[in-house]
Amino acid sequence: MKIIKRNGSEAVFDIMKIISAVTRANNVVEEADRLTPMQIRRIAESVELSCQSMNRALSVEEIQDLVEHQIMAHGAYEVAKNYITYRYTRTLVRKSNTTDDKILTLIESNNEEVKQENANKNPTVNAVQRDYMAGEVSKDLTRRMLLPQEIVEAHEAGIIHFHDADYFAQHMHNCDLVNLEDMLQNGTVISGTLIEKPHSFSTACNIATQIIAQIASNQYGGQSISLTHLAPFVDVSRQKIRKQVLEELKDFGTEASDEAISKVVEKRLRDEIRRGVQTIQYQVVTLMTTNGQAPFITVFMYLGEARSEQEQKDLAIIIEETLNQRIEGVKNEKGVWITPAFPKLIYVLEENNITEGSKFWYLTKLAARCTAKRMVPDYISEKKMKELKLSKGETPGHGDVYTCMGCRSFLTPDRSGNGWNNVANAGNYDANKPKYYGRFNQGVVTINLVDVALSSGGALDKFWKIFDERLELCYKALMCRHNRLKGTLSDAAPILWQYGALARLKKGEPIDKLLYGGYSTISLGYAGLYECVKYMTGKSHTDPAATPFALEIMQHMNDACKRWKEATDIDFSLYGTPLESTTYKFAKCLQKRFGLVEGITDKNYITNSYHIHVTEHINAFDKLAFESQFQALSPGGAISYVEVPNMQNNLDAVLEVMKFIYDHIMYAELNTKSDYCQVCGFDGEIEIKEDPDGKLVWTCPQCGNTDQSKMNVARRTCGYIGTQYWNQGRTQEIRDRVLHL
Repeated sequence: MKIIKRNGSEAVFDIMKIISAVTRANNVVEEADRLTPMQIRRIAESVELSCQSMNRALSVEEIQDLVEHQIMAHGAYEVAKNYITYRYTRTLVRKSNTTDDKILTLIESNNEEVKQENANKNPTVNAVQRDYMAGEVSKDLTRRMLLPQEIVEAHEAGIIHFHDADYFAQHMHNCDLVNLEDMLQNGTVISGTLIEKPHSFSTACNIATQIIAQIASNQYGGQSISLTHLAPFVDVSRQKIRKQVLEELKDFGTEASDEAISKVVEKRLRDEIRRGVQTIQYQVVTLMTTNGQAPFITVFMYLGEARSEQEQKDLAIIIEETLNQRIEGVKNEKGVWITPAFPKLIYVLEENNITEGSKFWYLTKLAARCTAKRMVPDYISEKKMKELKLSKGETPGHGDVYTCMGCRSFLTPDRSGNGWNNVANAGNYDANKPKYYGRFNQGVVTINLVDVALSSGGALDKFWKIFDERLELCYKALMCRHNRLKGTLSDAAPILWQYGALARLKKGEPIDKLLYGGYSTISLGYAGLYECVKYMTGKSHTDPAATPFALEIMQHMNDACKRWKEATDIDFSLYGTPLESTTYKFAKCLQKRFGLVEGITDKNYITNSYHIHVTEHINAFDKLAFESQFQALSPGGAISYVEVPNMQNNLDAVLEVMKFIYDHIMYAELNTKSDYCQVCGFDGEIEIKEDPDGKLVWTCPQCGNTDQSKMNVARRTCGYIGTQYWNQGRTQEIRDRVLHL
């Protein structure tokens, strides 16, 4: 059995340390108040049994809480008081410097919690360690100086989660939709160098990757670009290549038919598109930004964005090449083709690609192959999105289709009616079109719905009262995020605020006007709807008797966002939190506060957002249909998934799921497996097994390899693919998933 020390490193549980600590506290009290050696042994053994029953590595603080409880249970109040006093004085000593030990364990790569905090960061790499070290300093400043104490305490208790505290000290925002069109068509500046409009598709792709890297280094969340913004450069290259071919024919003194010339031009053009797309894929995968990971980039593929028939045809070529290259994958250090985490791909299902015989059905079949092999793309339904995302003056069925930011966060529809009169000074402003590219999210705070339910003890009146108190706490925390961005000058991140990614503000100009009126959003996250409803009603939220209560909870949070928006003119929006590492943190906090409650806190994770519990058996179509009603009530971001086996030989089934997505749900994905063992060459599903200490370990089923550095594992973590492993809570959740198809 393992424990987690205060500095985050892992150690073997030692019962003698408990006996020694209790004995020291026991020796300084009056003899009449002392415990016997046998009682001390029993206290230690009881603590050991409690640790084993938790089925995870407990922290030192949690073990000390158990020790206190056992001493009190034996009636040794003087001993308990002495033990508590000793803990308190040691805590004061540690608080004089809260970061040194953690930073040292980061450098030595033995901080278990941080090692598994981010599924796409390798903690042994210097750049990642540097980012984590800076993060520890930022979190320390945030706890001690930048946030109100009530928010810090609620965050540490797992009542709410104040996301990305490791970046809060700086004036940085979360995620955005990059206005790549403006930057490519009207030029930009990168590291003080003027970048003019490119004269070929391949150059446009190269510039795009430089822009992506710069943006990733100036924010902490995901960014999204649209392939539509690259499509005009296909014809630029086409005309350039045609001119070259004609000059070559002239040099050779020969003539050729227009048909023959066009054939040569299109062949060379395809080669250039292949190179350009490869530039984006390989540079994104191999780039390392200042936060120690590849850029968290989403690539949007929507044929309906094209502004002409020719541009749509050219966009289709780019999409086809993008899908083909992702199907191929990238090579690992052994030269084996594997699944990369990024770029994340989103493919829009639309009227002209969703039925057999439709114009772009061939692309949809290719997307199905890609999903079966590499887990991407994810799918947005044009039909459902147009029903739900309505800008000012639009009616259901005639709304907007746009990509999410990062893994699932969506901007609110344009409520200005005129693109906010070009408040960002964009070079591609169109007053007749809703504005999405160039907008961003200010940050996220998540409410733990499970804690609300357990704190109420099951009493409904008390539940709503506590719920409102917690929502008010979230509002205060979100306003801290907002106020941290207020007054930020455009000089803080020129690529974002001055050179077109989000705006073209003047040097020294504050970004404040972009924080109001709905131009940017701010997110109220939520987690654990399933467990919350289960505790309050005794039923899963899929039970028809419990579903109305679940929907009432969702509506209550939306109503809160509406009130805050009316009071501040800031677009608060309800967001289904991904919970990458927070799922484990929330679970541990719930166990500490409420113990092991069967069906509620007896796992080391809580359920993402509104999702059906990962162990609940339900078929793919029923799951998507059920969850679609919750997506409508999660406008700030939501994604649903179905867990499937290897589907490479059953593409017809994948296509049926995709058709169902088009008709029933706005945003969904299929989760399959894509692993490789570098020791024995096994190409299948790497399994999760328990070691003798109860720790979950990734294990090759063919050779038994457990060395994570010698295997490639890709799993959908919470809306995006992770490839650097996960904490014990998320690993248990991945292990527990049942198939839906």
